[in-house]
Amino acid sequence: MHHDPRQVQQCTLLSIKTGGCPETCNYCAQSSSWKGETKLKAEKLMGVEEVIEAAKRAKEAGSTRFCMGTAWRGPSQVGAGQFERVLEMTKEVRDMGMEVCATLGMLTPEQALKLKDAGLTAYNHNLDTSPEYYDKVTSSRKYEDRLNTIAAVREAGISVCCGGILGLGEEESDRASLMTVLATLPEHPESVPINALVPVEGTPFKDMTPPSGLEMVRAIAVARILMPATVVRLSAGRVNMSPETQALCFMAGANSVFTGDKLLTTPNNEKSEDSFLFEELGLEGRPAFVPYAAGAASSDGSEWKHMKHEL
Repeated sequence: MHHDPRQVQQCTLLSIKTGGCPETCNYCAQSSSWKGETKLKAEKLMGVEEVIEAAKRAKEAGSTRFCMGTAWRGPSQVGAGQFERVLEMTKEVRDMGMEVCATLGMLTPEQALKLKDAGLTAYNHNLDTSPEYYDKVTSSRKYEDRLNTIAAVREAGISVCCGGILGLGEEESDRASLMTVLATLPEHPESVPINALVPVEGTPFKDMTPPSGLEMVRAIAVARILMPATVVRLSAGRVNMSPETQALCFMAGANSVFTGDKLLTTPNNEKSEDSFLFEELGLEGRPAFVPYAAGAASSDGSEWKHMKHEL
């Protein structure tokens, strides 16, 4: 009713600022709290031209959505010049005719509005897990902090991209609770990423057991049933799935994947594998700015075209 079942959007995620994050997410290699164990060095924010070249390569490879991630607690914790550089990146990528998503940590309402004015399509801010289990995942922020950022994004008129991670040691009841929170937000998120934990050596969750393929299929199916107009994004952990398991995920309702050889700091499927999979399953890429049934007005590109015309 809401989606073409053959259409799967290809997205590319680029870490534009890697490492040195002050947050204490137990699954993440980018936290400065365990840099001694992970050996991940903090890097500076990438330059605008470097990011634009990466976006061009992603577009040429078939991606219609370009996502930029920073290892920040939020823009308020870095210099104003760095946030301005991200705003410039956003404008440049949007001018290329691509959807633009960013994940920069916690936002104030004012920062969300600046991203909106720059042409941001969507903002990713995952809840990770249930409210009940969240303090086992990180000690540096509260669940309410996550919800406040999501509210600021929604108020600014930016589409919300919000999901979770399976395999953090949670119970099945926590997965149900996470889905309940997502499905009972004031509006359903425009997109819901379903991630499988990729354990990283040196992090506190290095010995956690990732979810099975069928557990991922079940989570995707539940998200599709609860939020029928939402784009369900098969995200981290896909590299460990067989083509058959991925096919089941698409049949269960997933209609987006991340392409490229890396997702922030963890490996991803190779381009040749994805090309084979799309051909074998008869899938086609989703163009940029096809209206998102569950998204805010920024998703269809009309506002940005209007703003450029006015300028």
